[in-house]
Amino acid sequence: MNESASPGESPSDLRARRRRRRRYAVAALVVVVASSAVAVALGIGRRDVARPALTTEHHAATTIRRARARARHFIRSTAAVPILTYHVIAAPIANAPFPGLYVQATEFAAQMRALAASGFHAVTLDEVRAAWSGRRALPRRPIVISFDNGYRTQYTEALPIMRRLGWVGDENLQLTGLPPSQGGLSTREVRALVHAGWELDTQGNSHADLVTLDAAELRFQIDATRRVLQRRYGVPVNWFCYPSGRYDAAVVAEVRHAGFVGSTTVVSGWARRSDDPYRLPRLRVLGGTSASALLDEIAAAQRLPPAPDAYPPGA
Repeated sequence: MNESASPGESPSDLRARRRRRRRYAVAALVVVVASSAVAVALGIGRRDVARPALTTEHHAATTIRRARARARHFIRSTAAVPILTYHVIAAPIANAPFPGLYVQATEFAAQMRALAASGFHAVTLDEVRAAWSGRRALPRRPIVISFDNGYRTQYTEALPIMRRLGWVGDENLQLTGLPPSQGGLSTREVRALVHAGWELDTQGNSHADLVTLDAAELRFQIDATRRVLQRRYGVPVNWFCYPSGRYDAAVVAEVRHAGFVGSTTVVSGWARRSDDPYRLPRLRVLGGTSASALLDEIAAAQRLPPAPDAYPPGA
């Protein structure tokens, strides 16, 4: 529709007014289009727009993110905590003396995802001890993921998997006896684990059968090893792990004397605040364990009675 000039309005003024109105109309249209785009993005526009189906990978990732978000809600807790035990994160090698100690990387990754989806969140033994003494809070479902002996696959395979979840592990390093040439961790790799937030603990110098040693040898395996690790890596090394679960009264006394705040065993169960800190139980994870089977084993172990205040048979 043509627009006529107002009384006293010149033709040039009329053209300028028409240009202004066209600009206003274009600006209004831009606002309407932008508002519609925002509404669609927020899901408040057309209700008949189909949403793409979630892929299995997307669903798993979303589940893990939600589990990690829940774990951020830290609470004051003195509840029992499961401690898992892993060794080699790889397929068993030919003629391996203990093939059950080999957990393939795909199995390990599936287990970690299942734990996260169930609400668990990995913490360290130092964090558990601090929570039990009322000095810090823990996630609602804390769990400790420990690794024995110092196999290199704990760095090459386990670290990346746990890092994606924002989790840390507990490395029970033996100082010698497993050099890099035989599949052991290098000093650089141990430092990388520490830098990633992992806790460094120890099984002693060489994974020796401690109950067979005299006093001097026992002190070398326990006390001297702790001091070497502290100097080399600049961390406390507060926890000892009995090699093959073998210990007796003399071993426990030397662990205390060396300044360790506690020790872990191979007895099955959840670690409790009321336990003797030098006899904390753990759950050994064997190769071929599915993610669902691991969750069942963890739940069953929670119902086990506290570890007895006794030494292993024959120790």
